Amino acid sequence: MKKILLSSVALLGLATGAVAADLPSRRAPAPIIAAAPIFTWTGFYVGVNAGYGWNANDEVTIGGITYDLDDDGGFVGGAQAGYNYQIGSFVVGLEGDIQYADFGGEDDDFDGVLGEDFDNSDWFGTVRARAGVAFDRALIYATGGFAFADDATGWTVGGGVEYAFTNNLSAKIEGLYVNLDGDNDIVGFDDEYEFGVIRAGLNFRFGTY
Repeated sequence: MKKILLSSVALLGLATGAVAADLPSRRAPAPIIAAAPIFTWTGFYVGVNAGYGWNANDEVTIGGITYDLDDDGGFVGGAQAGYNYQIGSFVVGLEGDIQYADFGGEDDDFDGVLGEDFDNSDWFGTVRARAGVAFDRALIYATGGFAFADDATGWTVGGGVEYAFTNNLSAKIEGLYVNLDGDNDIVGFDDEYEFGVIRAGLNFRFGTY
């Protein structure tokens, strides 16, 4: 009788354990943590900038005679828009900008000749390619392309550093060298105009992820 009772207790214990194993767990499920999206520079952006520009050529040649020009400089500011595309760590893109420029140049000796091309102009613009290397939210890049102002056209080259401090806002520091060649019919007159620009900018980028 004692053996039968012990066997019954053992079977009852096994049955209870099996039923308990089939019951749903009372423990809370582990939280699901979404993976953070990977930052990318790909996308369109618009922005504003401000800085300083200065005359980089101090002389002009007319009929083989060289004349000194004023070394003027002043405020430069404007707006830009562009598009970036990131491939691995490399970023390529296209950017255009339009700038107000107050170099304060007079150059009375050549007013109406050099002045009408750029020296007294109050604006210029560029359309440039950009190519650089991204270190997560930091971008180091080179840039270059077409430049224009009034009746003068030419080219520009430079570089900069940009940092995205939020998902959609980035700040940059950029330097440009601009070379413009005026459109005139005066034989022996070299009205090539060169100037440098250093500026800071703020961009709003669309569709970061």
